Amino acid sequence: MLKIFINPGHDIDLDPGACANGLREVDIALAIGKQVKQIMEGIGYPCQLIQSDNLNGETPSKPNVCGTANASGVDIFVSIHCNSAANASAKGTETLVYSTGGKAELLAKCIQSQIVHSLSTVDRGVKERPDLCVLRETIMPAVLVETAFISNEEDAYKLQLRQYAFAAAIARGITDYEKLI
Repeated sequence: MLKIFINPGHDIDLDPGACANGLREVDIALAIGKQVKQIMEGIGYPCQLIQSDNLNGETPSKPNVCGTANASGVDIFVSIHCNSAANASAKGTETLVYSTGGKAELLAKCIQSQIVHSLSTVDRGVKERPDLCVLRETIMPAVLVETAFISNEEDAYKLQLRQYAFAAAIARGITDYEKLI
């Protein structure tokens, strides 16, 4: 069984993330993250969940996300977010990795496929983002899932009303990945 680290994006006290259509990214990410944890633990996967903007020790009063993940012995790291754009027509799902060609890309493709097919979101693909701390500073395969665009009315509707479907798709992506490694 894979051990899973779940990181809902942003921080309830310090940074709500993207805000649009009456929603806050921090709340959506936490709701989906808690449901992923519940689903995965329900089928026997040990999970750890931390939502904090202290990604690598910058804010001593908050849990250190990357440091905790690296010390925990988990097998994979999944950060959950909502995308946003100035152009309200931008929509869809994308999953980010530090670099392509490894286990992280395989995990990203599995999660991406499950979300796109389950929620009929636009497939924006798997993309390299070596600049993101949670992808760069973690030692296990790590992905950052941009579930959908909070700034797009249609996507925001899904983010508000279909959180369990997003969580279940992420969970299925994780189990698909485990079958392939």
